[in-house]
Amino acid sequence: MPTKSKSLALIASAAGVCAATPAFAQTAPALNSGDTAWMLTSTALVLMMTIPGLGLFYGGMVRKKNVLATLAQSFGATALITVLWMIIGYSLAFKPNANPTLNQFIGGFDYLFLKGMAVDALSGTIPESVFMTFQMTFAIITPALIAGALADRMKFSAFLWFMGLWLIFVYAPIAHMVWGGGILFTMGALDYAGGSVVHLNAGTAALVTCIVLGKRLGLGSENMSPHNLVLSVIGACLLWVGWFGFNAGSALSSGFNAGMAMAATQIAAAAAALAWMFAEWLIAGKPSVLGMISGAVAGLVAITPASGFVDPVGALFIGLAAGIVCYLSAVWMKKALGYDDSLDAWGVHGVGGALGALLTGAFANSAINPASKGWLMDGNFHQMLVQLWDVLITFGYCAIATFIILKVIDMIVGLRVSPEVEVEGLDINLHGETVQH
Repeated sequence: MPTKSKSLALIASAAGVCAATPAFAQTAPALNSGDTAWMLTSTALVLMMTIPGLGLFYGGMVRKKNVLATLAQSFGATALITVLWMIIGYSLAFKPNANPTLNQFIGGFDYLFLKGMAVDALSGTIPESVFMTFQMTFAIITPALIAGALADRMKFSAFLWFMGLWLIFVYAPIAHMVWGGGILFTMGALDYAGGSVVHLNAGTAALVTCIVLGKRLGLGSENMSPHNLVLSVIGACLLWVGWFGFNAGSALSSGFNAGMAMAATQIAAAAAALAWMFAEWLIAGKPSVLGMISGAVAGLVAITPASGFVDPVGALFIGLAAGIVCYLSAVWMKKALGYDDSLDAWGVHGVGGALGALLTGAFANSAINPASKGWLMDGNFHQMLVQLWDVLITFGYCAIATFIILKVIDMIVGLRVSPEVEVEGLDINLHGETVQH
């Protein structure tokens, strides 16, 4: 995501307002073909993170009888969110609300069905159509991440209802509050590419969902180990590569910020993979492949809000912290508290997103990005308090709204498959297909 000053220019450009900043007022934005080419590439990379990246990552970790159902969730979410983003999501997230009070929490309806987006409309130096589609890929992967907590036991019909309602009533408001000119944006929260908007948001919803759904049948007595970790490794690799579009693309240009965000992303992912691996090696006795790829994803999650604000040293520390903290939360926290987060969506994305948001306040460096001043680098402890508010508001709103949405869906269509379907498998019962031996 853009920095605060760049976001103001972006919002003003999209809305046709010419008073975002003095510089913007003096010089009308012009299309930059280099920036546009990079953003087209970034958009494709982020889409690849959901299909096939996330689908394979999650699909390899479930039991064989549920692998197609897991892939269907990523693919179905991609199709559904694309249409809903075009109809209403983009307008609610990024267009101003005429009511100043409501605008602190949700956008307006001026761009329903994208009716206000002209073919030559600009967002900064790129076509608004490219910015809208780039943001669409963020909106796609965020609810899809929640699927990691509900694996093996949720109806596909309920899943689709949940994805659609959650996009409108949770993702769009949070995105507007942080990126679209809402209350957290006004407070000065730093979230370069989605630490709170994407990962803490999805992770919180995952935690609530797995608690509401209840545990999988046979948990603790049956073998629920991943059926094909090769698929998960391939998925993790696609996620890692796609994350360069996620973070470096959030610069919205092909300049210095994109380059530093890419470097920070690579460093943090590698550091977290090593930290998780050595922590597991020390505690469990062996470094698992699942642990290494989970660690890399944890590092990618944690660096997401900080990627455009920190230097390489900050990225290294964030990655190391993420690997250790997310390992402990994924392995120990859920055992201690007893919830069934099937694929550790909360332990990696929720905990990693919150950790990354807080550490952004510590390591943000004004020498890297003048729009940011962190506690350790610039002596600005106030930023830590702002980041804490960002985490608390995102967690609180998401948890309450997600719980309400789940309860409504449960009353209408039911959330969970029958015990017979769960035992036999979701693939054959929900989709009429199985993976061939």
